[in-house]
Amino acid sequence: MIPVALSALLSHWRQHPLQLAMLVTGLALATALWSAVQAINGEARASYAEAAAQISPSGKSYLAAKEGEIELSQYVTLRRAGWLVSPVLTGVLDREDVETDVPPLELIGIDILSNPMMAQLSTGADSQKSTASNRDDHPLSPADLLLPPGRVFVHPETDLAADKEMLPPTTRTTVVPRGVAIGDISTIARLLKKPDFISRLLVLPNQRNDLQPLKELAPNLRLLTPSTGADTAQLTRSFHLNLTAFGLLSFAVGLFIVQGTIALGIEQRRGMFRTLRSLGLPLKTLAWLIFGELLAITCLAAILGLVLGYLVAAALLPGVGATLSGLYGASLEGSLQLRPDWVLSGFAMALAGMMLAGAQSWFSLSRLPILAAPATAARGQRALRGHKISAISGAALLLGAAGVPMLFDGLLAGFVFLGGLMLGAALLLPLTLSRLATLGTQMARKPVTLWLWGDMRAQLPGLSLALMALLLALATNIGVGTMVSSFRLTFLGWLDQRLASELYMTLPRDEMADDVTLWLDQRDIRALPIRRSEERYSGPNVAGAPMEVYGVIDDATYRENWPLLQAEPTVWQQVAKGTGALINEQLARRANLGPGDTLVVAPDWQMRIAGVYSDYGNPNPQSIVGLDTLLFHRPLTENRRFGLRMPPEDVPKIQNALQERFNLPDSAFINQSNLKARSLAIFDRTFVVTGALNLLTFGVAGFAMLTSLLTLWSQRLPQLAPIWAMGLTRRQLARYEILRSVILAALTALLALPLGLLLGWALLAVVNVEAFGWRLPMSLFPLDWIRLFLMALAAAALAAALPARRLATLKPADLLRVFANER
Repeated sequence: MIPVALSALLSHWRQHPLQLAMLVTGLALATALWSAVQAINGEARASYAEAAAQISPSGKSYLAAKEGEIELSQYVTLRRAGWLVSPVLTGVLDREDVETDVPPLELIGIDILSNPMMAQLSTGADSQKSTASNRDDHPLSPADLLLPPGRVFVHPETDLAADKEMLPPTTRTTVVPRGVAIGDISTIARLLKKPDFISRLLVLPNQRNDLQPLKELAPNLRLLTPSTGADTAQLTRSFHLNLTAFGLLSFAVGLFIVQGTIALGIEQRRGMFRTLRSLGLPLKTLAWLIFGELLAITCLAAILGLVLGYLVAAALLPGVGATLSGLYGASLEGSLQLRPDWVLSGFAMALAGMMLAGAQSWFSLSRLPILAAPATAARGQRALRGHKISAISGAALLLGAAGVPMLFDGLLAGFVFLGGLMLGAALLLPLTLSRLATLGTQMARKPVTLWLWGDMRAQLPGLSLALMALLLALATNIGVGTMVSSFRLTFLGWLDQRLASELYMTLPRDEMADDVTLWLDQRDIRALPIRRSEERYSGPNVAGAPMEVYGVIDDATYRENWPLLQAEPTVWQQVAKGTGALINEQLARRANLGPGDTLVVAPDWQMRIAGVYSDYGNPNPQSIVGLDTLLFHRPLTENRRFGLRMPPEDVPKIQNALQERFNLPDSAFINQSNLKARSLAIFDRTFVVTGALNLLTFGVAGFAMLTSLLTLWSQRLPQLAPIWAMGLTRRQLARYEILRSVILAALTALLALPLGLLLGWALLAVVNVEAFGWRLPMSLFPLDWIRLFLMALAAAALAAALPARRLATLKPADLLRVFANER
């Protein structure tokens, strides 16, 4: 009995291949977008872990100098005192003015006899061959690494074309990150020309308990933990939550397609189910057969979705890398790997989505009468009751979402608020459209118009899921577009304030600064030093966070152009005298600081806060103090970068004169317009992923409408045949089919506008503040709304075009056949 029943059930898909294609495609699209997001997030997490491993491969604490680098003599002192430490030297290979587009090669020198990473390097090297130009067949020995010329380990994909003449023999191994060369510290010291310095000292395990305190042996060193990976992961948590939210939204939109197709398949097979049950098939067995059928379809769709997800993730990964670099300063490799976590996640989400989408259909199947089918009117009444229940649930979600920001803080609370807002509004949509259609019916004066509104209301149960998907996609586009466009507008104004100097110059060496500034001063060109020190914030709330401290001179450029959010009346006088400091908005919000509070740069460096300035695009705390104050605390701060103030028309002449007089390369100069263009290009790359995901979600929503209209096609003939019999031509009916879809899309788009604006406000005022530490003013862009409105109408018209074409070309005999059957 079971094989026969299964054959009968599967025959439905042979007769309706388009339905099967829609079901597989809907679930595959949902799985693809979710898997793509998880693949990108997985690649980012791997990159963060790799970055942390570069700082401390052992995952242990390390010693670093409070200023500059560690002298070799201090390492010797620590070792003689019994401290178990392993030296590390880092730097960038100097290409000696060789111009190339290849990124600079980072060098890391380790003590091969004590560094824990050496075991991994040896294992990786044993499994791979040396490069062709430096190949040797014997196993590597310590002598190969210690004796000149030494040997370095590099990743197989690292491009050494620009550096091979300067490097010693190399061994390729995937243990080493891309763009990095690791070797013995003696070899790296020769390459970097730093024989007497160390970048950091790894603190090895099993230290003695009676060690002399660090503050007595080396007071200029501080003990740190390898938190770069953790810091980056925490900092970028907002972006990955944002991506996950997009993935969930796209998955939900895809499920609308699946749910509608499953429901239609169950509805169309009611007669078959009654027949099978009348022949003796138990209801439980029927339910399990349906489950097995859908499980097989889900596995097929999941495999297809994972393949599509991999392709989407590979296409979006460069944009994600630009976003992470532009907003957070985090690096992400440009290659995508197949990782088990996101593959299993995609399968799990596909199965969960199938069960969620089919839950209602299984419930209705469990209550299926053996001999009598529920009447169409009864099902319509149940749909109306379902709309009311949906609206009540939506109102409850909206009220709950409104209370979340009042009761909870944090980024997750912001996304919970957004989720409740979007889902609640979507659940309110069917009843709202039904009421609008009722209002249209009451206002109609002509019979055809009255029928059109009534038919629209009757079709809402079958189209409500697709329209909910369209509402979510439109609102997301409006909200995210408002956020990005507001950011861009504010960013442009901020750039005009911050980039006030006409020309920016970076000297090759500190020693040139005095001669260059004297030359500029003789020509009445003001040189504004851009000097900074890398610190770790020592105050409360964000203690240990990396912080930049800039030193500025007393100049009108800052007083007239610097964008201050909060400031005391004498703010610039305090900065010039060294009695006050400025902090950026990120530090002010995260540490709850403001004018009058105390800034703790270091335990021995505290200043009164005189103002707060906007600092868009920077994820880290930052401070500005007087230049004399900076040099008092950090006298070794490099002096290579300057902003030059001059009449704009003199820029080319002065740049050429500087290049000739001091033999400076073109790369040493960036004019104001070029710097603004670069910054704007980085900004535009930063949000390319958001735009791509918006378009993908919108495309899936349009596909959901097409699916709903196609699956409802077989049920439309009994409703359209009487209208045709009363005098309307098939072409007129086809045009009304398109008009009905366009009207529903237009009403949905109008309802999506306030929802999208509320979403945009939430992103700017709630999520942005929690994620980045700054708040942006909200700007409105009506032209973007019109564009999205027209896109929604076009999507609805295209979705209805295929069913309308079928209706326009339908044979009259097919319409007449409707009256020959009892309905």
